[in-house]
Amino acid sequence: MKFSILWVSVLLLWFSGCTIKTYETSEPKIITFKTKKLRFNDLGYIRQNGDALQVELFSAGQAVERFEINHLVCLSDGCMSKSGFNSDYLNAEYPDDTLQNILLGRNIFDGKAMSETDSGFEQYLESESYEITYRVTAEEIYFKDKPNKILIRIKAVKK
Repeated sequence: MKFSILWVSVLLLWFSGCTIKTYETSEPKIITFKTKKLRFNDLGYIRQNGDALQVELFSAGQAVERFEINHLVCLSDGCMSKSGFNSDYLNAEYPDDTLQNILLGRNIFDGKAMSETDSGFEQYLESESYEITYRVTAEEIYFKDKPNKILIRIKAVKK
């Protein structure tokens, strides 16, 4: 009887699409988020599998927030579109993939105004609704939008 209940449970999970997500990389980082709704500066983990990301933020050793980004942005209180996340947390004028590209250390805004540096690249972007400084090196990802008071900084944890 116990065996059949276990078997039925496994089959239900399999067919319902509930699978445990595995990530190819999981790296500890010192993460700073200063946005309209999110303020954080402590240790976090960035887990990646292709373009799918999970960011888990810790404070004093306790997980305080987790969000996943793939086709949607899912936070502890629910999921929303990337444009919805930008409107609520960043700037509605940003392209949908901006946060995902920042977390992955990729260029933003389709590489507009990008210049290569000895250690990575930089982008300086300006419009009526933003003034962005974005730098990526092996040691740090730095994103700042001065008028919108947004700072995202991701630093490698020194071993």
